[in-house]
Amino acid sequence: MTTQAKPEKRIFHNNEDCPVRNVVSQIGDKWSMLILFALVDGTERFNALKSRVEGISQRMLTQTLRDLEREGYVSRTVYPEVPVRVEYCLTEMGRDLVKPLYQLVCWAEQHQGDIRLARQAYDERS
Repeated sequence: MTTQAKPEKRIFHNNEDCPVRNVVSQIGDKWSMLILFALVDGTERFNALKSRVEGISQRMLTQTLRDLEREGYVSRTVYPEVPVRVEYCLTEMGRDLVKPLYQLVCWAEQHQGDIRLARQAYDERS
């Protein structure tokens, strides 16, 4: 009889080298996933995005778009017109990212009722 060694438990380092922490910290905020999903439908201008992501401030949309662009998920194109036109779209990496995120969204929609019940039961016990 052969014995299999237990696999080592994964350690999640608190630094830039941790891929899980690195990605999740960016897309796990309040607005990033919503903006990414708004861009799934195609290129959008700033005000169109602002109207599609209800509740986001102009400042927060600007900052989140900058962060998503820095990470390589969103591309920003400036057209030298009067007035200047700026458009945002998903990059190839951004399109790849939203695929597994879509599965998470589907899971959340499917289990939303169960989550509410679990929260309610927890709150009643507390």
